[in-house]
Amino acid sequence: MAAEPKDMTDDNKETTSDTTSTEATAVAEKPAAKVSVGKLSASQLIRAFEEEQIAKQAKDHPEIYVGDTVRVGVRITEGNKERIQPYEGVVIAKRHGGLNETITVRRIFQGVGVERVFLIHSPQVASIKVERRGKVRRAKLFYLRDRVGKATRVKQRFDR
Repeated sequence: MAAEPKDMTDDNKETTSDTTSTEATAVAEKPAAKVSVGKLSASQLIRAFEEEQIAKQAKDHPEIYVGDTVRVGVRITEGNKERIQPYEGVVIAKRHGGLNETITVRRIFQGVGVERVFLIHSPQVASIKVERRGKVRRAKLFYLRDRVGKATRVKQRFDR
């Protein structure tokens, strides 16, 4: 009885060596993909994926700062037609970074303040154009919500 387990393990070794050799040839036949040496941590893997996606999009977005007046071209589909509608306003906030970067744009439409949040790397955003640079001293301009008329103006910046 002691001899039988030895024979079974020998058989298992033979079958595993056969499968590994066929797997090795199958791997060798596939085109070589981008392979990194060593193990990556989860954050490094996510960062590498995000950089790859940003490079793949290759959108040339300008540097956007809080206080800038921007014109965002938004893709709108109506039935089977697609058009690009501009949305112009002041950037009052930027959030996140990398692939998940968003901007909050505020404009006044028919006397009512309207704010929209845009994901910069979204396929819905066709283009972003900076109309004028704003000179501000804060990271978030939520105080503009409480202001009316000429008090909502932001000084222009000329050095950028």
